[in-house]
Amino acid sequence: MTERVAPTRTPAFEARLKKRYAAERRFKAIGLSAILFSIAVLILLLATMTFNGIGGFQRVELQVPVDFAEAGIAADPAAMEQPGALASLEAQGLRDVVQYFAEEHLGEEGAEELGAQAWRDVAAAIIADPAILREEITFSLPASANLASGYEGEGSQDMQALAAQLAQKGQIEKNFDVGFLTRSDATNPQQAGIWGALKGSMLTMVVTLLLAFPIGVLAALYLEEYAPKNRWTDFIELSINNLAAVPSIIFGLLGLAVFLTLFPNLRSAPVIGGMTLALMTMPVIVISGRNAIKAVPPSIRDGALAVGASPVQVVFHHVLPLALPGILTGTIIGMARALGETAPLLMIGMRAFVATPPDGFTSPATVLPMQIFLWSDEIDRGFVERTSAAIIVLLLFLLVMNGLAIYLRNKFEKTW
Repeated sequence: MTERVAPTRTPAFEARLKKRYAAERRFKAIGLSAILFSIAVLILLLATMTFNGIGGFQRVELQVPVDFAEAGIAADPAAMEQPGALASLEAQGLRDVVQYFAEEHLGEEGAEELGAQAWRDVAAAIIADPAILREEITFSLPASANLASGYEGEGSQDMQALAAQLAQKGQIEKNFDVGFLTRSDATNPQQAGIWGALKGSMLTMVVTLLLAFPIGVLAALYLEEYAPKNRWTDFIELSINNLAAVPSIIFGLLGLAVFLTLFPNLRSAPVIGGMTLALMTMPVIVISGRNAIKAVPPSIRDGALAVGASPVQVVFHHVLPLALPGILTGTIIGMARALGETAPLLMIGMRAFVATPPDGFTSPATVLPMQIFLWSDEIDRGFVERTSAAIIVLLLFLLVMNGLAIYLRNKFEKTW
């Protein structure tokens, strides 16, 4: 029996081996450095937005006690549930009542810096609980933008001095602004809110999903399972791949030329925005859907046909359920891209100033990315903080939407 002899490790072999190991260590170090750098940039981005956005979830408020018994305002609890309750309170002079008690408590200069629409907060409290009309209530009402800047140490010296004077008396403070999540856009950053744009984004995404998902999935099924392989289908596949790479503003031009021509009265409506974004999202869903369908093993199809399933049953009972997780992954990518788009929506007029939340799919609306764009163009510091807060809301909305999609993907995921 021949004895095996270990190969001689010559100096040249040792040098090559050492060089190869060194190259592997360098590659690992570079990869780890890239990951750490990406994490550091992400942490820096999130920390910066959080630091700047904290102020956006707050507002400077003045403490104004209102004695309703002295004011003499009456309100029928049943009438407060009617649509004209706000107009009724305004007709009874609620605006003047609030201004009067503000002057009594804050002085003339301080009352002048009360927000012009502050009385609406008092009216909302009365509508919610008419029983307070028999009491004396201290309200936290928004200050003017100038006084808010003075409280932050910016603006004119007079405003800074007035803010310091009110702060010493405990009549001004910066509190968490719950209304930021329930109000719509306004010209005063103290009154601005994100609900109108958030609701517009939700309605637009619903239209986008209802159009892009079924059409994209059915197109992927037809191209992969039924379409004959010829020049026509090759041209369609090439066109879909090209559409996925087209700049988003081109789809905005298409929406402007087609949808607004057909429906001129629906400018800036979520239904038009959803149809425009559906055009942009559909190619991504078709491509990912075809790849997911193609990944289903042919044995699944052969086994289903062998036990007597029809071709349609094979597709919808076996192939589509197995491909659904991959299709949902592509849908997540497409919807996330659509959620952050502004260029297509600029072309169809969704950059309008919308002071009230949209009532439905055909009401004028804006979306979160557009609201962020509009606020970022303002020079007031209050809008700068609101912009960062709106970005945080957009990220949370994106995380919730993606989390739901991932949950559905995992729920339908199957192994074979």
